[in-house]
Amino acid sequence: MKGSDAEQVAASYLLNQNLVLVTQNYRCRFGEIDLIMRDNTTLVFVEVRMRTNEAFGGAAASITPAKQAKLLRAARHYLSGLNTEPACRFDAVLLSGCNGQNIEWIQNAFEA
Repeated sequence: MKGSDAEQVAASYLLNQNLVLVTQNYRCRFGEIDLIMRDNTTLVFVEVRMRTNEAFGGAAASITPAKQAKLLRAARHYLSGLNTEPACRFDAVLLSGCNGQNIEWIQNAFEA
């Protein structure tokens, strides 16, 4: 499964949880945010991680402090283009198994 496939699985999963897709693959000079979604009035920045096995700590361990800092900078860049800043959070969707069939959604995966 490619990264774009994993993001599509994650987006579909979150849509089924009643989140609304705002944008996918937001890119700026600071990095990329896989999914930006809305959960009621909260803007949710989502990092999608796919791992076929748990070696090296699995999908969750791959969201390092350095990666979190890049996501935060990219999110600030996105927010700078909005008229008003909504409540925000950072979530992670972790896919595992050979086809990403195991899905774990971590809300508030890390603090801004």
